[in-house]
Amino acid sequence: MSTQSTETKNNPDSQAVVYDLNDPALYINRELSLLEFNQRVLEEAQDDKHPLLERAKFLAICSSNLDEFFMIRVAVLKQQVAAGLTKAPADGFTPTEQLMAIHKKVSSLRKGMYRCFDDIRAKLAQAGIHLHDYRDLTKEQKQSTNEYFKNEIFPVLTPLAFDPAHPFPHISNLSLNLAVLVRDPATGTEKFARIKVPDTFPRLVLLKRKRGDSSRVYHMVWLEDLIAHNLLDLFPGYEVVEAHHFRVTRNGDLELQADEAADLLETIEATVRRRHFGFAVRLTMSREISDNMQQLLARNLNVGAEDIYTSTGPIGLSSLMGLMKLDRPDLKDAPYVPVIHPRLRKIDAEEIFSVIREGDILLQHPYHSFASMIDFLKAAARDPRVLAIKQTLYRAGKNSPVVEALMEARENDKQVSALVELKARFDEESNIGWAKTLESAGVHVVYGFMSLKTHSKICLVIRRDEDNIIRRYVHLSTGNYNAITANIYTDMGIFTCKPDFGADACDLFNALTGYSKKEDYRKLLVAPVILRKRLKALIDREIEWAQKGVPSKLIFKVNSLIDAPFIRQLYQASQAGIKIDLIIRGICGLRPDIPNLSDNIKVTSIVGRFLEHSRIYYFHNGGTPEIYLGSADIMPRNLDNRVETLFPIEDPNLKQELIEIMEIMLADNVQARLLRPDGTYTRLTPAAHEQPHNSQLEFMAKAYGG
Repeated sequence: MSTQSTETKNNPDSQAVVYDLNDPALYINRELSLLEFNQRVLEEAQDDKHPLLERAKFLAICSSNLDEFFMIRVAVLKQQVAAGLTKAPADGFTPTEQLMAIHKKVSSLRKGMYRCFDDIRAKLAQAGIHLHDYRDLTKEQKQSTNEYFKNEIFPVLTPLAFDPAHPFPHISNLSLNLAVLVRDPATGTEKFARIKVPDTFPRLVLLKRKRGDSSRVYHMVWLEDLIAHNLLDLFPGYEVVEAHHFRVTRNGDLELQADEAADLLETIEATVRRRHFGFAVRLTMSREISDNMQQLLARNLNVGAEDIYTSTGPIGLSSLMGLMKLDRPDLKDAPYVPVIHPRLRKIDAEEIFSVIREGDILLQHPYHSFASMIDFLKAAARDPRVLAIKQTLYRAGKNSPVVEALMEARENDKQVSALVELKARFDEESNIGWAKTLESAGVHVVYGFMSLKTHSKICLVIRRDEDNIIRRYVHLSTGNYNAITANIYTDMGIFTCKPDFGADACDLFNALTGYSKKEDYRKLLVAPVILRKRLKALIDREIEWAQKGVPSKLIFKVNSLIDAPFIRQLYQASQAGIKIDLIIRGICGLRPDIPNLSDNIKVTSIVGRFLEHSRIYYFHNGGTPEIYLGSADIMPRNLDNRVETLFPIEDPNLKQELIEIMEIMLADNVQARLLRPDGTYTRLTPAAHEQPHNSQLEFMAKAYGG
């Protein structure tokens, strides 16, 4: 397929430029783009403008992201290589080529992470937070920690031998371990043993303070380091030749086969247990480890040289997140307390329904409090006029007030149905627990489809109002019904009782809990039945406006853009002269700013205090904008393999509010990065004549001002 540039069409004398939109050079590799996102997270950890503990938090997130990347993305590529698959995605990289490029990029990324760790560690020490190596402790501190080891840690440890009588021990996923070589002094025989560092203790052991010390100075030592220096207690009569830390990352992708799912709940439970036993995709070791020890581990864990990474510091920097619990507010961002939406302030619980009847309400989290959603559910649970509640749950989190409200509703004799998505990655165990709890309370629980994840975020309340009319009150959201992440993810939602939205919500729940081939939803764009087709039509309409000479614009804010047909259509839209602004937090497979192809496309990524998670789709539509919010990113999985929902914003005032929100994000020149054609990002900075604009700070101020 080829497309001629707009310049050529409008200027017959110009040289024709024709692009083959299937050319792999026009696409950025998904995995490398994801690693670029992690690079942006690392940049936040490196940024001295952030308080020290916030920098440590970003470094912990970077490390955690990398763990998940190997568990899922690298594991999938390795499976493809093992199966002999050579089919390449749109960017043309075969699985083997991707793994090679990943190793190079990850090696560079990790060097930056450990340089950053050394910098943060030194500055934390200056601020009174000391992360000690055991060898640097004072004599008094060593005595104190050794006593803690003998009384608390030692009884929990279990050294496992490896010799002809003992098989190589299983190393569970992401567990921290010590590889120990001991020598029998009588015979000179050397033997290997493994000790698992228990995760029942804090990774950073806080040293005992002197009595009466109320200062905010903290001294800590790494748990594995403390164990390593007390090994003689575990191997009495032996000499310790060497001891080194190591960690294994295993395949964590839970892929279900259709014939497995006679009972989806039992299948997911069994599959989650298998995650600890998946094949190894990465082996991380101390840099000082001997060649013999490294070869022993690699051979028994079945990893190649390309899967081995060595560390100059602690393995698994995600443990730094624990530092956020320290009582050092001077080293953290000033706390932000979400505000109640102006229309929902100072109302009694039962009044929320009358307020919604007055007009749709747009919530922007975490700037607006998620408590309003909880209050809505609690009011529904207790209101004698409410007949039924239907709810989707993707990541409910721990101690979920949403789940508690649903159970309370059932106790009050409401009809309550909950679709709990058991396949929500890394939340499977939590969701299994909630599903069983809800069922025991009498809630009708549905687990979703075998072949599709239900990612849609929707809550439906059916109420017989004071005028004796049954109305359907709907909450639709871009984010999960999770009270914890609602304080750290940016998301949007609406309350509405418009009849068409309520009817669509009923139809969607009937499709989720029963059987349906319905495609003609009144307002909602639902995947996989109609979403891709409808989005394509909306972009085609924008191209038609541009071809008529009418000013045209597209603005999409999503987490990821990797769908090749969608990217090709955006290239065509750019060639038609449409101005396209893409705000993409993470993966982007599109190359912007290519002359005569994507030079009308600007791609920015905002990485800040809150995780950008909301999805917004803006179509200028000849001056009568259409705006959709929802749960779907522009990825094949979202468009074709999940139940997703986009919902229109119809109220003119709310449309204008969303346009202003997008303008604020597009003006960000502090936390935003600009994507270059080569796939790298450049951080934006205010020019000499410009005011700095940090969109998240402006939204916080705007919420307090509202």
